[in-house]
Amino acid sequence: MYQISNFTDNDDVKILSELGAFQVIEYQRDLSVTPSSAITAYYSAQMNVRKRQLVCHLSKAPVTIQAGAMQWMLGNVNATTGIKGVGDFLGKAVRGKASGESAIKPEYTGDGLLVLEPTYKYLILMNAADWGGSVVLDDGLFLACESSLQHKAVMRSNFSSAVAGGEGLFNLSLNGSGTFCIESNCPKEELVEITLHNDVLKIDGNFAIAWSGSLEFTVERSGKSLIGSAASGEGLVNVYRGTGKVLMMPTGSMPNI
Repeated sequence: MYQISNFTDNDDVKILSELGAFQVIEYQRDLSVTPSSAITAYYSAQMNVRKRQLVCHLSKAPVTIQAGAMQWMLGNVNATTGIKGVGDFLGKAVRGKASGESAIKPEYTGDGLLVLEPTYKYLILMNAADWGGSVVLDDGLFLACESSLQHKAVMRSNFSSAVAGGEGLFNLSLNGSGTFCIESNCPKEELVEITLHNDVLKIDGNFAIAWSGSLEFTVERSGKSLIGSAASGEGLVNVYRGTGKVLMMPTGSMPNI
């Protein structure tokens, strides 16, 4: 048995959200400062620039995380590569190369505690059931998920326009039942949720961070012709077509901190 003191019960630590096996905590102030960094630390806290961590309770479910994200683990925790054979390794390697995600995502089982590296990004918990059991994530957003969710690389339907637009050809898709966590440059409170019913959404830029796997995702010219696109001042746009949801940032991505 183990006991933890001065962690989530610290008066400087706030539990932001809990879902499934996951818990998001936030440090309200950076207390490890020097006289030269105190002003920056103070105003960072005032502007919601704070460190956050994902805590995984393995007694609720085994979890799969992004490679290199683990900071510490406690109790009965077993780490595996999640590889079930040579064929599975090759499949995950190809998927990882295509989607830009790490090929090997370690899986953790047991009934102990797993804590991931702190980050200044916003940690958002979601349930795959809210996305009809299939959700596609923008590149680099995946942090962790319950291991019951299956990973798949999804290719955009129009290969040539994606290349022309400088977009990736593949995205990571999570399928099945379970909860997951993404790292976002935008807080959940500012994200715009759009529900489509056999309709079309066009976005100029990578503002969408997640969308239903049921939607057809393409990259197309903003106008019906090359001349029309040039006249409108827009080029290629990301198009989401069909029935499902899109989660979108209202402004562009912030620089990585």
